[in-house]
Amino acid sequence: MKVFIDSNVPMYVAGRNHPLREPARRFLEQVRSGELEGCTSTEVLQEILYRYAALKRLDLARQVYELFVLLCPVVYPVTLADTDRAKELVCAEDGIGVRDAIHAAVMLNNDIRDIATFDAGFDAIKQVRRLPF
Repeated sequence: MKVFIDSNVPMYVAGRNHPLREPARRFLEQVRSGELEGCTSTEVLQEILYRYAALKRLDLARQVYELFVLLCPVVYPVTLADTDRAKELVCAEDGIGVRDAIHAAVMLNNDIRDIATFDAGFDAIKQVRRLPF
């Protein structure tokens, strides 16, 4: 099964001790072992870089980015078709965040329905399914 992976999953694994760290680690182990096929997007990679740069943790920015790309060799670009679809998602349903809509649009335009994320905002997007951890 192909699963889109949001930035919060590898970031919880790399972060300090947190209740979501172990579920995220177990999920990424399923991807590493080939049990699940992980993919992501350039926007997710940008989010990782942005967050760690804001924290002045460029060491973690490099480390998490590089390990995540190794784990998810399929990285979709964000195209005009994706931003067009994100616009439709945002305008059609109240309460859908723009970043979530971008991720969902990339997923839908690439025939992916499942997302690994701790972000409950995706529950408002009927066309995608947030996997339980």
